[in-house]
Amino acid sequence: MHKETIHAAANYVQGLLSGEGSGHDWWHILRVWNNAKHIAQQEQADIYVVELAALLHDIGDHKFHNGDETVGPKMARSWMEQHFVEEEVIGHVCSIIKDLSFKGAGTSSHMPTLEGKVVQDADRLDAIGAIGIARTFAYGGHKNREMYNPGIKPVLHDSFETYKSNTAPTINHFYEKLLLLKDRMHTETARKLALHRHQYMEEFLDQFYAEWDGTK
Repeated sequence: MHKETIHAAANYVQGLLSGEGSGHDWWHILRVWNNAKHIAQQEQADIYVVELAALLHDIGDHKFHNGDETVGPKMARSWMEQHFVEEEVIGHVCSIIKDLSFKGAGTSSHMPTLEGKVVQDADRLDAIGAIGIARTFAYGGHKNREMYNPGIKPVLHDSFETYKSNTAPTINHFYEKLLLLKDRMHTETARKLALHRHQYMEEFLDQFYAEWDGTK
């Protein structure tokens, strides 16, 4: 029964998000799903909850619904109820989705369950490294943001509201979020995977500034 539900969820999300151009597409979901399964196996988490949360976590992303954080959990609950998922699992998955997003450098992440930590780590891994860089610029272009502006400095936001309303250039996002994620991984498995991806971003930024200044 669980395998059929996971298969149905994957088909639903693929149909919903295929072809999306901001970096929050089906391929992002697939990578998070694969990351989450790997971490869950290593950390001995409930794989059913992890897979459902990983697959459904972005179907109603607040970034595309005027900042409304309730859309995602509501859409996930509706889908799971239609597929007769147990209420205990529905509640757990919706709680994970509600708390998953990064909410600003000056805020803390409340993720009480191991399954939530696994999915959050998996999602954050896809926000760093080479793919994280690509996704960041894809989203910046999608929002018509400047790539870089030396006159606009990064801000370490102290609330989710200020973080959500941020319209700064894409390079700023590295300092406002991406470079912070390595030290905010919950699981040992994710921490190990994050190290190389973090280093790759630092090397990219060094090269970016050298080319910007004409020294390389």
